[in-house]
Amino acid sequence: MSLNMPDHSEYVVFAEQLANYSRAMLLIASKKAPKITIKDDSSYVTETDKAVEQKLREEIQNKFPDHGIIGEEFKDVNRNSDFVWILDPIDGTAAFVAGIPVYGTLIALAWKGMPFIGVIDHPLTDDRWVGVSNRISFMNGAPITTRSCKDMKKAYVTCSNPDFMSKNQFMQFEKLRDRVAYVQYGASCYAYGTLASGRSDFAVDAGLEAFDIFACAAVIQGAGGIVTNWNGDNLTFDMDGTVIAAGDKNQIKGVLELLNTA
Repeated sequence: MSLNMPDHSEYVVFAEQLANYSRAMLLIASKKAPKITIKDDSSYVTETDKAVEQKLREEIQNKFPDHGIIGEEFKDVNRNSDFVWILDPIDGTAAFVAGIPVYGTLIALAWKGMPFIGVIDHPLTDDRWVGVSNRISFMNGAPITTRSCKDMKKAYVTCSNPDFMSKNQFMQFEKLRDRVAYVQYGASCYAYGTLASGRSDFAVDAGLEAFDIFACAAVIQGAGGIVTNWNGDNLTFDMDGTVIAAGDKNQIKGVLELLNTA
């Protein structure tokens, strides 16, 4: 599949430029308590979320006017384009509101509906992951790879928040939780970055949207891992919200079987 993908060089450079903008804005905003609004889905949004996404959209539209944009805070633009930028200005807004430094910006470029390029930028720890699906990924400029997992009973798993799961989804999740060695909760996008860096084995979530996961998927897949929904299907713009990321592709079948055991 990677042989058929377009050249990534120009897009990676631009994606990092976007991350530089968002990083500068978040570092300034992190120094004071934000003004908060509650959205219709009961989640938080701040003026910084909107300001960062607006800035990134302006830069994209100036540089690539024919590209589409999907973002968390504003309406989709040209989402049927071959190239679509997918933006989450603050992944972990609740943590940002509380001043807990586990939030970052997610910037992805999809090609023909698939995760292509991803940036996970984490300003408060000065960390950045950049990846190209099925090609290569970096953390802070150094190449990274996911790790193998020979025994699921020894696996280290992350989950952003089981409260986002439906009752049935949580029952599915419990089957995996009870099989593995440990589950770490609450790290937002940082958890997906550490999986790509070979520090954990699986990430399991539900209730996500494309802007929550496309960047992370590109980074993980560039590092040698795999990301699907709980049925094993590829991610799409209109995904069902479930996500399973595995550093070891050989384990994905077993994890999916466990999640879907009657």
